[in-house]
Amino acid sequence: MKTSRRTFIKSGAAALAATALLPKSVFASVNAKGIVGVQLYSVRDDMAKDPLGSLKQVAKMGYQYVEHANYVNRKFYGYAPAEFRKVLDDLGLKMISGHTVMGKEHWDEVKKDFADSWKRTIDDAAVLGQKYVVSPSMDDSMRKNYSDFKHYMDIFNKCGELCKARGMKFGYHNHDFEFSEKLNNEKLFDIIMKSINPKLVVIQLDIGNMYNGGAVALDVVNQYPGRFENLHVKDEILAKSGSEKYESTIIGEGIVKAKEVVDLATRIGGTKVYIIEQESYQGKTPMECIQKDLQIIKQWGY
Repeated sequence: MKTSRRTFIKSGAAALAATALLPKSVFASVNAKGIVGVQLYSVRDDMAKDPLGSLKQVAKMGYQYVEHANYVNRKFYGYAPAEFRKVLDDLGLKMISGHTVMGKEHWDEVKKDFADSWKRTIDDAAVLGQKYVVSPSMDDSMRKNYSDFKHYMDIFNKCGELCKARGMKFGYHNHDFEFSEKLNNEKLFDIIMKSINPKLVVIQLDIGNMYNGGAVALDVVNQYPGRFENLHVKDEILAKSGSEKYESTIIGEGIVKAKEVVDLATRIGGTKVYIIEQESYQGKTPMECIQKDLQIIKQWGY
């Protein structure tokens, strides 16, 4: 997700072996290559107006797995966790993962422990049956200097331990700055990959976001084989407007070489979860786009 996505969330609020840790039941009734889901931020306006009706449309398209992007005051799209779990169950949907920003305020430096608010976030994710709790952003203040940044990577690992105790994994989702910003002359993304414990923390690689940071998805997957069990499938074109050079589009129609990336990630990246996301629509409706995205990834054999 992009910077705008990061702002939206704030205002609204690993190796192949690592994949084996997930219960086999998670992968029931899916093709041999794994799980295909959709990030509900793709249809954010629809979800804001009518979450139940929107989820019905998503299920009718053939999606079985979704990823949330709205958790506010212990509610998902306005529903309490148990209520939202029932909504999903009734529609035959599973919340494989969810995006909730873990910020500086969620770690108590005095107590050396997570704040109660973050512990409740993990509890509520468990109620939904999530397998991943993903932070889709990182505040600027967390990456001002090398020692602070490394400190937060230690906290990421601790969060991985916290999630593991509830049968989940902690994850971090990249934007573009991880590839364009450096500390001690080293890209933030490379520091992250060296610092996190892949048995505890998953990097949910967004194969589109990185292009605004000057990175290429095929290169990143090749650089870090076995590290991307959970992938954000996205494609990019030159932006029609706005401050960023690229914007997302129908997968397979942009510059990312999305099928090649997905195939490579499946072969060498350990990928078993494929989350479709599209944030810009080039005149189509968001629902039309995610339906087309699903058709395309199915044609690819996923």
